[in-house]
Amino acid sequence: MIRLAGVWYSYPGGRGWALRGATLELPERGATVVVGPNGGGKTTLLKVAGLLYRPQRGSVEAWGSNPWSSRGTLLEARRRVVYVHERPIMLRGSVLDNIAYGPRIRGASRGEAEARARRAAELVGVDHLLGASARQLSTGQAQLVALARALAVEPRVLLLDEPLAHLDFDTRRRVLGMLERLSRRIGVVVATHDLHAARRLAGRLVVVEDGSPRIADPASVLSDA
Repeated sequence: MIRLAGVWYSYPGGRGWALRGATLELPERGATVVVGPNGGGKTTLLKVAGLLYRPQRGSVEAWGSNPWSSRGTLLEARRRVVYVHERPIMLRGSVLDNIAYGPRIRGASRGEAEARARRAAELVGVDHLLGASARQLSTGQAQLVALARALAVEPRVLLLDEPLAHLDFDTRRRVLGMLERLSRRIGVVVATHDLHAARRLAGRLVVVEDGSPRIADPASVLSDA
């Protein structure tokens, strides 16, 4: 469970606040969809919840502890939550190397890391790309590989920023089905402009406007979309 309480965040050199008093709970089971206008604070919210940004005001609690209280506490919390950017960076080497990277730096043997990478790649549908150069992938392929890379570390909360933006219709449908099934076991948080995806996934809907998130009724917000 990740809890944000009265969180404010501003970017260095930025004008004003990207988040304003954000209060939100993200459970480790079920799907949460985050919607809102460009520049409204969706990505910042996910990065604060993903423990990548430390808020200037307010507090973040991860599994009952303040992750920013010590380096050890932060590293332990970061093992349980993963944020995936809309345009992820691919590391040098093969797709298999990229997906296995997370388990390797967490202490898994090469054999175990590669086994987990292969399972994640098959789940996402990129197992046919394992031998390809990761930096030669298309944007959509890189999105899928980044998703598999996140799943290989077996997170308890998965934060996805526009995960469907560069995928074709059939791949979007397949990934949505996979995320639905995944959300029965872990927390899946998806920031998206894709209202079809929002309608399909939104067990819970969060609307972010002007840096302030609020829980909304999916039926009322998405019914006319």
